[in-house]
Amino acid sequence: MVRNSSYRKSFINSSVSLARLYDFHGLDFSWISPETESDKSNMGILLQEWRAAISSEARNSSKSELILTARVLYSPSYSGKYPIDSMQQYLDWVHVIGSDYSKPQWHNLSTGANAALYDPGSDRNTDYGIRAWIDGGLSANKLVLELPYYGFAWTLVNPAQNGIGAPATGPAIKQDGYLTYKEIKNYIEQHDPNTDIMYNETYVVNYCSIGNYWIGFDDVEAIRAKISYAKEKKLLGYHVWLVSSDHNWVLSQVAGKKSFSHSCNLLDHFTAHSINI
Repeated sequence: MVRNSSYRKSFINSSVSLARLYDFHGLDFSWISPETESDKSNMGILLQEWRAAISSEARNSSKSELILTARVLYSPSYSGKYPIDSMQQYLDWVHVIGSDYSKPQWHNLSTGANAALYDPGSDRNTDYGIRAWIDGGLSANKLVLELPYYGFAWTLVNPAQNGIGAPATGPAIKQDGYLTYKEIKNYIEQHDPNTDIMYNETYVVNYCSIGNYWIGFDDVEAIRAKISYAKEKKLLGYHVWLVSSDHNWVLSQVAGKKSFSHSCNLLDHFTAHSINI
């Protein structure tokens, strides 16, 4: 689509029409990993044409301009093919994915922090990515940090060794180990309501172990720390993935109490249509 000017025009016009039809506030473009210099150049052209079309449509309809955002990997250095100058100029803000650094189906020999804010032994962490985006030319006030409402479960080799990096043999509970926050809290309640939920401030992650199962996730402590981090770095705000995975609104209430002064927090987050490639 991005290589062909007529395809781009059709895509842009249809997306704007769809957003207006359903009274959306904006459009969120999800091309997670452009892979070539051609991809990079064409994505920049697409964003420029998209912004021009959005501005023109707003003038002609006398409506407010649609918001235009994008969802991207935790770090631009992961692929190196993002048109950062165009993103800075034509996007209202950017949703940074801050999770999936460690999964039991990928790293099955030891437990890991799915959404580590920091990691002393690796650059696969959110702080590294945020700093890379800013160093690459994207303003801090264009960046919106992800708060993941999910985690992963590993099977421990030895239940007595149950910290981050403990020996493991792969996923637990589900085939891929993926559990929403709601599922995690329900599993704890059903199998060991008195289990201790630990907090590791080095990585900024919560975890617990029940029998030979180990679950890593973001609980209240991790969410608070990440919002404080976003404020410290002067980011635009934060978003959640997914709000429906919360448990009795526990995480959302914590995040709401620490919300930013402007409207880019999860409790008054815009309604957007996600365009995936």
